Amino acid sequence: MGKNVTQKLVESHLVEGRMICGEEIGLKIDQTLTQDATGTLVMLEFEAMGIPRIRTELSVQYVDHNLLQEDFKNADDHLFLRSACKKFGLWYSRPGNGVSHPVHMERFGVPGKTLLGSDSHTCAAGSLGMLAIGAGGLEVAMAMAGEPFYLKMPKTWGVKLVGEMPDWVSAKDVILEMLRRHDVDGGIGKIVEYYGPGLKSLTAMDRHVIANMGAELGATTSVFPSDDAVMAFLKSQGREQAFREILADTDAEYDEYEEINLSELEPLIALPSSPGNVVPVREVAGREIYQSYIGSSANPGLRDFAITAMIVDGKQAHDRVSFDVNPTSRQILENMTATGILGKLIHAGARLHQAGCGGCIGMGQAPATGRISLRTVPRNFPGRSGTKEDQVYLCSPETAAASALTGVITDPRTLSMAYPRFMEAETILLNTEMLVPPAQEGEQYDLEKGPNIKPLPVLEPLPDNLEGPVLLKVGDDISTDEILPAGAKVLPFRSNIPAISRFVFSPIDETYSERAMGYQKQGSFVVGGANYGQGSSREHAALGPRYLGVKAVIAKSFARIHLQNLSNFGILPLIFANPDDWNKIAQGDTLCIPDVRSAIRQGNSVKVINLTKNETYDTEHRMTQYQVEMVLAGSLINLVKQKES
Repeated sequence: MGKNVTQKLVESHLVEGRMICGEEIGLKIDQTLTQDATGTLVMLEFEAMGIPRIRTELSVQYVDHNLLQEDFKNADDHLFLRSACKKFGLWYSRPGNGVSHPVHMERFGVPGKTLLGSDSHTCAAGSLGMLAIGAGGLEVAMAMAGEPFYLKMPKTWGVKLVGEMPDWVSAKDVILEMLRRHDVDGGIGKIVEYYGPGLKSLTAMDRHVIANMGAELGATTSVFPSDDAVMAFLKSQGREQAFREILADTDAEYDEYEEINLSELEPLIALPSSPGNVVPVREVAGREIYQSYIGSSANPGLRDFAITAMIVDGKQAHDRVSFDVNPTSRQILENMTATGILGKLIHAGARLHQAGCGGCIGMGQAPATGRISLRTVPRNFPGRSGTKEDQVYLCSPETAAASALTGVITDPRTLSMAYPRFMEAETILLNTEMLVPPAQEGEQYDLEKGPNIKPLPVLEPLPDNLEGPVLLKVGDDISTDEILPAGAKVLPFRSNIPAISRFVFSPIDETYSERAMGYQKQGSFVVGGANYGQGSSREHAALGPRYLGVKAVIAKSFARIHLQNLSNFGILPLIFANPDDWNKIAQGDTLCIPDVRSAIRQGNSVKVINLTKNETYDTEHRMTQYQVEMVLAGSLINLVKQKES
């Protein structure tokens, strides 16, 4: 039997385990990606390991999240990251050079390579035929140290694309269709591999849009073949020598199958406040909007800005609408300028922002209270925009541009104009100057640590018995943005765990942090619903609660990356054997897990006693043996230190 692309990528990097679904495997990691919201902690973790230089083929540190410099904190951390790159041998992408994912694709993506990134949208590089996976920062630090990346072998979900997209439909509508069908947890435990004749009409950047938002499906990653479209992209970047053809064999099989007829798609939109809340645009047309936002890692290509410019050319955005344009890389901004795209957008009323993540993670461009904001970003979790009472809808550039003109949600097919066509030139302006190469081996550099950079907290091993109150009970699909929000107010404390922990669960309960500090030494519990911890890979959403004394989270199910992050920092992740038991526990109940170390060593079953109600619940952990050892040790860092001593 032939192999699919996923199998070829996994097999060529398999260093431990077997390619059998559900079994733990170890993968050799060729490249790593870090961004400044997570990278500061990664560099501190790498420093703590005492390893002088990275052991990957290539590692890159991007500064794309914390670009607003309201005080010294972000600026200091930029200097710290630059010094860490010099000291440890990483590439450094300077502030304003752009969002990590499109820049990495432009400059460093190589078909057939593995990429591990401390950002959940690292999976975007699957568009080039890479095996690209988002993970917690500590795992990325381990990969930088030359260690394998461990995970349970996912199922391969083959999605066959047939037909060709009609006018006014684009790649964003393809991934929104997947989310419409399967919601935000439909991809858990799976790698999505796209194949079929419909691929011929998708450029590499179209595929980036789809692969990027595979994270919103909960998928481990998404994979595309490396074919003529990838070759064309690499050639346009002056890197055709990096091309390698990787195709599925003609008799390849998949664990699960899906088919999308591109010809039958229509403009789609995700309603607040979940990427899975998808309906046709026509069903919500006419609703008044406040903002139309173009850009982000989910629609980062020159094509996305060009189509928008062609739609608004010679017209004006509605006077009520904030028409925000967020270029995704310095190179794309230069090409927008050279081709006249930028001029058209500015003349139409666009508010131009610097190349970076910007409003996507609440770093500026926050919308008005309760007013609709149409965005081409990947996520619309509650409050992520920076406005607590936000109304963020996710859509394509076509829908966002049409709506910017009319002031209401508009199906772009109703515009009285022909669908604009944009064909990117084979040769474009390249910008490599804002990428600082690694220092030569042997050169000595000191880390530049500002006053906001604090040492990692000491994390004690798991005690023999756990007992404490349930300080918070939450429902399904709680995101890491709700556990520990992003935004201009919070992210500057990313290298200061005591300070950032003040914001833990603040979007849900502003009293949580203060209440938790009272139980920091004793320990406490959190009870969650299904898909707990979806969204960002920010490990602060595990480390913050751990600092406040959370010893265990009991949920109906966990998102993949967050489950790993909990294990990395010694928080015991337990799953209700009977999901209905979630209803029996109330916030404030005191729970007890006696002899917990022995329980998780001996098997998967763990009994939880509710001392308040005199009830016992059956739970299970689904950790690998390696994850169990992390939790017992108190953290992965502790485990590494134990092995080194």
